[in-house]
Amino acid sequence: MPNLPAPDLQPEFYESVALKRALAWVIDTVLVLLLTLLAVVLSAFVGALFFPFLYGAVNIAYRTVGLARWSATPGMMLLSIEFRDSSGHRLDPGTALAHTLIFTVAILIFPLHLLSMALILISERGQSLGDHILGTVALNRPAMH
Repeated sequence: MPNLPAPDLQPEFYESVALKRALAWVIDTVLVLLLTLLAVVLSAFVGALFFPFLYGAVNIAYRTVGLARWSATPGMMLLSIEFRDSSGHRLDPGTALAHTLIFTVAILIFPLHLLSMALILISERGQSLGDHILGTVALNRPAMH
């Protein structure tokens, strides 16, 4: 990944990213839950009849839109991290959707989620399973000039 910061030469891009990803996941999960509950209320509680599916749809839309627009979810933006592709660019909509779907499958198949978490902790760039498949990486956002 020659277009991404090298962890040994620019470690500041990777410092605390694993912890920030975990905290961002908690923040995003709470926000998705709140949005799903709002959808249940706005649907006159009909959404409660298929809550797990509604939650899944809201979750996929929330993550895909955030990654496609800002290369980060709102939780990630709050913690100053973002995704970049192997060329060092922000994620395009197709990659954002693919990243979200791989993440969702990994959450649903727990051994894959464990593998993904382990990869974040042990890989040189802190990449999850989805990151390894797509060539993406989560980085600390560079300071704006």
